[in-house]
Amino acid sequence: MQLTHLMAYADDMLITACTKWSLMDTFQQLKSDSLEVGLTMNKKKTKYLKCAKKDIKIENLNIINSYIEQVKQYKYLGSIINDTNSFEEEVKETIALGIKTYYAYLKFFKSRLVTKGSKLKLYRTLIRPIVTYASETWVLKENIIQKLLVF
Repeated sequence: MQLTHLMAYADDMLITACTKWSLMDTFQQLKSDSLEVGLTMNKKKTKYLKCAKKDIKIENLNIINSYIEQVKQYKYLGSIINDTNSFEEEVKETIALGIKTYYAYLKFFKSRLVTKGSKLKLYRTLIRPIVTYASETWVLKENIIQKLLVF
């Protein structure tokens, strides 16, 4: 039994498979179906990621004369997915984006002309959503919770 999923949003696609062979079969089928309707795949953007508990040897796949690079992590729809299934890199990135946004509006936050309520509204509508983007999918460990409590 081959358990394979194909997730698509606009022009971004993600294939998940339990085995290398089911991944290759699904990729071949997707490529041929796409060509039938006049769609092509961007070879520079096409990557694959292998998740495992132990360190794995990096090797590129060759599917129908298409070489697909193996990566340790990639970004899909704004979320970082890596080979260890860790969310720490994604949390660090969202916190950094939140800090960057805060400093972009620093004059606003330090201004005495702006009420505390307006500052809180800006924080709740702009900064906090950036920091918590895709947080529903995170497995929260104590160290991640401590980092998020800053916001």
